Amino acid sequence: MALPDGFLPPTDIPVPLQDELSKAEQRLDEALVQADAYAADQNGDPLSESWLALSALRRDQLARVLATSPYVIETLVNHPDLLIQLDANGELDNAPDDELLSHWLFDALESCDEEGDMHAVIRRFRHARMLGIIWRNVTRPAGADMWSISAAVSSLAEVCLDGALSWLEAHLAPRWGYPVPRDDGSPQRLVVLGMGKLGAGELNLSSDIDLIFAFPEKGTTQGGKRELDHQEYFTKLGQKLITALDAITADGFAFRVDMRLRPLGDGGPLVGNFSMLASYYQDQGREWERYALLKARTVAGDRDAGQELLAGLRPFVYRKYLDYGAIESLREMKSMINREVKRKGMDDNIKLGRGGIREVEFVVQAFQLIRGGREPELQVTSLNSALQQLAELELLPIEVVEELDDGYMFLRDLEHALQSIEDRQTQALPAESLDQERVALALGMEDWPAVMARLDEVRASIRQHFDDVVADPEDEHESSGCDAEIQDEPGIATETWRALWRGELDDQEARTVLSEAGIAAPETAWRRVNELRQSRMVHSMQRVGFERLDALMPLLLSAVADSATPDQVLERVLPLIEAVLRRTAYLALLRENPEALGHLIRLCSASPWIAEQLTRYPVLLDELLNPATLYTPADKDRLADELRQALGRIPEDDEEAQLEALRVFKHAQVLHVAASDIAGTRALMNVSDYLTYIAEVVLEQILTMAWRHLTRKHGHPQPRSDATDGAGFIIVGYGKLGGIELGYGSDLDLVFLHDAAPQGMTDGARPIDNPVFFTRLGQRIIHLLTAMTPSGTLYDVDMRLRPSGNSGLLVTTLDAFADYQRQDAWTWEHQALVRARMVAGDAALGERFDAVRREILGQERQPEALRDEVVKMRHKMRDHLGSSALDQDEGRFDIKQDAGGMVDIEFLCQYAVLSMGSRNPELLRYSDNMRILETLESSGCLSTDDARHLREAYLAYRHASHRAALTKSAPVLPDEVAQHRDHVSALWQRWMNE
Repeated sequence: MALPDGFLPPTDIPVPLQDELSKAEQRLDEALVQADAYAADQNGDPLSESWLALSALRRDQLARVLATSPYVIETLVNHPDLLIQLDANGELDNAPDDELLSHWLFDALESCDEEGDMHAVIRRFRHARMLGIIWRNVTRPAGADMWSISAAVSSLAEVCLDGALSWLEAHLAPRWGYPVPRDDGSPQRLVVLGMGKLGAGELNLSSDIDLIFAFPEKGTTQGGKRELDHQEYFTKLGQKLITALDAITADGFAFRVDMRLRPLGDGGPLVGNFSMLASYYQDQGREWERYALLKARTVAGDRDAGQELLAGLRPFVYRKYLDYGAIESLREMKSMINREVKRKGMDDNIKLGRGGIREVEFVVQAFQLIRGGREPELQVTSLNSALQQLAELELLPIEVVEELDDGYMFLRDLEHALQSIEDRQTQALPAESLDQERVALALGMEDWPAVMARLDEVRASIRQHFDDVVADPEDEHESSGCDAEIQDEPGIATETWRALWRGELDDQEARTVLSEAGIAAPETAWRRVNELRQSRMVHSMQRVGFERLDALMPLLLSAVADSATPDQVLERVLPLIEAVLRRTAYLALLRENPEALGHLIRLCSASPWIAEQLTRYPVLLDELLNPATLYTPADKDRLADELRQALGRIPEDDEEAQLEALRVFKHAQVLHVAASDIAGTRALMNVSDYLTYIAEVVLEQILTMAWRHLTRKHGHPQPRSDATDGAGFIIVGYGKLGGIELGYGSDLDLVFLHDAAPQGMTDGARPIDNPVFFTRLGQRIIHLLTAMTPSGTLYDVDMRLRPSGNSGLLVTTLDAFADYQRQDAWTWEHQALVRARMVAGDAALGERFDAVRREILGQERQPEALRDEVVKMRHKMRDHLGSSALDQDEGRFDIKQDAGGMVDIEFLCQYAVLSMGSRNPELLRYSDNMRILETLESSGCLSTDDARHLREAYLAYRHASHRAALTKSAPVLPDEVAQHRDHVSALWQRWMNE
């Protein structure tokens, strides 16, 4: 006998398995006796001696592994030497890296002359590696967890694929040659895409491997006895590769291969060229194929070409917008699975059943499909990596991610325990008590009831999170008590709204429903709904799009009816629905997110301007998904960081994409400010502050883009001889931008300045004069800001405040600007300079500009002459822009232009700075009116009461101006603001002697 009694030490193995362990020990003993006899014939050392030399720890581990896996027993009975090999090379404790695995396999394949020999080598190699993987799965040495076990199986599959493919290419070359190189001269090889868990690097212990074969370009092989068209060559090669892994021989199989995920499945060609695959997915690709390609990764063959192929397919998988339509397809897939599970009685299947592995995958992949185009961090094949990103991006609460992660790891550990029993692809819970004991032992749990208790807990948690993400929102709406028959308060049932939308009610019934829902003008509302339903655009929609519209409209009509102003909301929201009829992912977004639909109704009720913005730029609907940011605009640092991250995902040379991202960013951030304004979550001062921050951040980026564009072509401009940091350039903001008082839709008053050598040239391959460079830079900035695209423009720009206005240079030096201000500027230009400040560009030049500004504003002036000039300009503006010129209604007051209005306060501040700045330098510091008023008070130039009255009036006027923009009404208010007007007018008369 080769193994003495007690070779396997006592363990905590359950009693029912001890008999099985004894049988296994007897079979191993017989195998070692035969191995020793063979070794004696070959004058070798007895193998049993190596077994007997195993440490006590190894023997204890061996007992546990044998007790859990009959597959391991069979492997060691057939190849008892494997245990000693794996112990010697450390594989029982640590997974070999890919390079070492490849080295072992390729060395073994060198001795193969026939395909049968290659098959045998690969299968024996796989058995050896699987022995080590199962050993580590059961014994769990340091660092071994479910993810590392899955990664080891995936690496094994990749190495086997690569080894078999390389051997076949060389073996078949004398007959068929090699494919001709690509047009760029690079060699062509088969591209093997791993799909599913192989692509994710997360195979289970006995997993099929899902593959797609491809090749780059058409052509004919060369160098062999027979030339083959590339399609035929790669097809034959692919068939042989499948056989190399999948065929069952005397040594078993290596990996079962599934090719059904290729285009057209079993009915399609085995291999496709890149052009054919791109055309197929663009023209015929289905939603489930997007789902499948989430995990696609090159696992063998030409990996660089595989990356090229997948990069070309990425737009098919990841949409640029938030694609909530993907949930529908996932929901349909889950329904199909549920029906199949029910039909086959597979409720206990831990992969497909309730709260199983597939539901975790659906949760994660739903976010990947929906948001992957906007969040590149989600464009990963690994479920583990994607799950962690959901927490990083705050798309799921950290506690939910942890529960899903823990539950998924348990299910996968359970799956591994099931599959290690017989090396069989199964997710069914065992009915035999012996196998139940094996599973409990492999999991390190007390017994089978403990396993089932944990399984029930995990399933319940996963199902809850799955329902939260993937459940049909209409089901939630029905079950939450929204229908009339289960509401506490009377209301209109969803089914009634559906019947109304579908035209199943006659005109009188429809008007009655609308009237009962609180619509003041039911006939008008019914006409609007009817016109939409019967419109040509609706009738020309594809089936999927129409189904999304049909599912959304009952929920939309119900939400409209629940609003405070249903007639107005309906009038404002239906144009938005019309605008997205051909971009139906937004219909899905609103249907799948009841909270987003609620925010839409709220914002449209409060502001026709917001409704119009959403209609013009539906991409802004994405912003409704996150109330935390929707009603909380970002400060300047966060804005800059968010913009930097958004543009960091776009190549620097793709200016068009960068500009589009900038526009979307700007519109989205302004929407945040408007939403917070309506909700009252931000003070008035903050509204203008945030709108100004947005402009500043955008201008900084536009300047960077324009500078990069010009310097690539022409190099950098020559600096002044006394400069230390190169030539500087700044954008100076005037008016509302300079005064930090931007409103919705404000244009930007800008002036461009530089300090380069006036006679210098750029240092690039195509040098130009410095003045030409900066003129083109200014033109480029204006173009980037004002260019019209489907996402609109960034800002309208006004350059008339530059020296000499429209007749002056577009960009001037700081010295020329200073000379103009000293010698030629009008009083109104000095007034404008009060509200000027640097908003983007070189900080050192900005400080020099500020010094020039303070010098000009601090000049001694004759108070009477200054007063006359200011009054004259103010009267001119009132005559042309006040309500007397625009509106003859008595009792109306233009809060901006009329006497006692906002401009009066601005002129008072400007007059005070120009007249008193020489004696009170602190007045020269600020460009915004509120801080100028505070400084006038603190310096004693203005009484506390007067300063308070002016501040209160200015805030009230600005608040009314913002509201007028949001409600699209004229900036004119009734006489309820008479008190503010009187205070401002009284002070104007005192100061200006009027």
